Amino acid sequence: MNSSITTPPSPPQVLVFAASDPSSGAGVQADILTLASLGCHPLTAVTALTVQDTVGVQSVHPVSAELVEQQARTVLEDMPVAAFKIGVLGSVENVLAVAEIVSDYPETPLIFDPVLASGRGDELSGEEIISAIREMLLPQTTLLTPNAPEARRLAESDDDEGEPSIDVCAQRLIEMGAQYVLITGTHENTPEVVNTLYSTDGVIRRDRWERLPGSFHGSGCTLASAIAGCIAGGASVEDAVRDAQDYTWQTLKNGFRGGMGQFIPDRFFWARANDDDAEPAEPGDAAKAADA
Repeated sequence: MNSSITTPPSPPQVLVFAASDPSSGAGVQADILTLASLGCHPLTAVTALTVQDTVGVQSVHPVSAELVEQQARTVLEDMPVAAFKIGVLGSVENVLAVAEIVSDYPETPLIFDPVLASGRGDELSGEEIISAIREMLLPQTTLLTPNAPEARRLAESDDDEGEPSIDVCAQRLIEMGAQYVLITGTHENTPEVVNTLYSTDGVIRRDRWERLPGSFHGSGCTLASAIAGCIAGGASVEDAVRDAQDYTWQTLKNGFRGGMGQFIPDRFFWARANDDDAEPAEPGDAAKAADA
């Protein structure tokens, strides 16, 4: 009798370019946790080693561009990738290397979280890196996910007499080449966190979320990776943004203080029951955002 072995389909695979964070609050470790939680298989090309904890970043040590390229090319030649996710790149050379790599896969969605500083304000990307990002990566970006300060810094112009509005920043970033821009309001002084998704048509959706007490280490990494995971799973950009915000808000609501600094989002909140009798929640069972 003939017998055959059926190989189960592989989960969606997402290649992450990001720096390592020993605390696993942010960086490539946060991306891995998030993508795994959402049913994806994460692939990684480490761009920098950092010395940091939940309090702040002490130092950043970029990996050579040659080694970043070798990491990425090796897995890309072996494994199909449904989406790219980019975080801290560490150097101008790494920006150029990653831009060249992703240009060989123009049909693969690219989600870019332009981490320019840590939550404490530690510098992670200087002006040369920002200039290279504008010229080399934004034209290849499917979705850019800056917070408001990052959006203003990326979109700033010598002609600005004051601080440009978020709407103006989004328009400029789209003119630089990003297809979509999701500007998050975590750093704004508003009662609620307001996240706004833009395209060439203007505002697509504006979502409001309860502003939770405390500050979090890795919320931006979590959101961008969750979007990448949802898109890799077949969701449209708008649906991915909606579902990823929902997931991220729940990770923050269930966040924990693992050290002496910021809270860490719990990317596997759904696997833990609230009490002995409660059933574990599913990843999508989060409070839905209100469309404005």
